[in-house]
Amino acid sequence: MRLALSTLGLPGIPLAEVARLVARAGFHGVELRVHPEAHVHPGLDTAQRAAVVAEFEASGIEILSLAGYARVADPDDDTELPQLLTLARDLGADYLRVFPGGTGSRADDDTAVHRLTSAAHLARESNIRILLETHDSHRTGEATARVLNRVGDPDGVGALWDVMHTWLGGESPTESYGHLAPHLGYTQVKDIASAEDTTPLALGAGVLPLAECLALLPPDGWVCWEYEKRWYPEAAPLPGLLGAGQRYLTSMAPGAPAAPREG
Repeated sequence: MRLALSTLGLPGIPLAEVARLVARAGFHGVELRVHPEAHVHPGLDTAQRAAVVAEFEASGIEILSLAGYARVADPDDDTELPQLLTLARDLGADYLRVFPGGTGSRADDDTAVHRLTSAAHLARESNIRILLETHDSHRTGEATARVLNRVGDPDGVGALWDVMHTWLGGESPTESYGHLAPHLGYTQVKDIASAEDTTPLALGAGVLPLAECLALLPPDGWVCWEYEKRWYPEAAPLPGLLGAGQRYLTSMAPGAPAAPREG
C-alpha cells in the first residue's frame, strides 16, 4: 500500500512542517484540504501554487489529492469545479475529492449525474480524476455507485471510499467494496469509539473494521488517513500518533502479520 495523510488532521500547521512530518513518519503522499481557511485554495496565485509544489517535492512527498467541498448532488451549490480542477492540475494532484451533499430528494442522483458528467471532460483534459466520496446523502457504496454507474466515465470520475461512512450506513466492508471497486480511486481510513461518538482515535483503537477493509484493497492502492482534528479540537494532536499509525497501516499490507488492536 501507498500511504497518504490528510491535512484535515493538521489544522493551521504550515505546509513546510506538514511535509516534514509526513516524510518523517514514513508516509508517501498528502491529501490537501482546499478551503479559504487552509493553506490551499483557488485564490493562490501562480507563484504560490509553485511554492506548494516545491515544499512537497523537497520532502519527496506526492500530492495525491485535493479535498474540495463541492456538493455535486446539491442543486444550490455554486462551487466552481473548473477552478478546483485547475488548482489540482497546477499542484500536480491525481484526484479532486467532491461531496454528494444532496438534499434528500429523489432528484439528488439526477443532479449529481448531470454535474459529474458535465465536469468529466474537464477532468480528463487536466489529467485529474474527480472522486465522489461516500458521505452525507450518499454515504454507502451502493448509493455512490448508483450515481457513478450512470456517469459511466471511469477516466474522469470515480469513487473515494471513506470507510467510516459506509460502516455508519450499515454496509459490511465486502458489500461496500463490491459496489465501489469498479470506480475506486483511493480509500480513506480513520477510527472512532462508536457510531454515537465519532471523535477521531488512533488507528486500531476504535470500532471500525479497518483490517477487513484494507484486506480487500489492491496491494498497490493508495490509503489515506483522515484524522478529523479540525472538527474535533479535543482530539489528541495528530503528530504524536503518526508513527504508530504508519506502522499499523504498514502491518496491513499483503503478507504482513496482523497488527494487534489497541485498547
